[in-house]
Amino acid sequence: MARVVGIDHLVIRVSDFEKSKAFYQKLFTFLGFEILGDYEDAIGWTNGQTRFWIGQADAEGRKRPYRIGDVGFHHYAFELRSRADVDELQAFLRKEGVEIVDPAGEYYEDYYAVFFLDPDGLKLEGMKYGEATGENPAKP
Repeated sequence: MARVVGIDHLVIRVSDFEKSKAFYQKLFTFLGFEILGDYEDAIGWTNGQTRFWIGQADAEGRKRPYRIGDVGFHHYAFELRSRADVDELQAFLRKEGVEIVDPAGEYYEDYYAVFFLDPDGLKLEGMKYGEATGENPAKP
């Protein structure tokens, strides 16, 4: 039987490639990612375990803004090493003027996270689960 061993990459389309490229470059530099490939119409970053790519949306896609609640992407969560890393990410986001939609806090039992938006309003999350209990049921 086939088994998934991880998420290799995510690709999103953006309305303003240069603006999003600058946003994600700052974010991924802060998070320890490096550029994987940089092309005229796409750029990707990696931390050695996962890859995140952006590319320019086509003309039809740029006609309507993204809205959380539409069919499709809801949010993407970056698992961080600790709650302190979540707090550091929030401080970085505030310094950069990034819109934080839900500040760092405990959203579920032993689930600590900060939620924020990219330039197109795509929801992103930095989170740490299981630090207080030493458990993380999502991990083998």
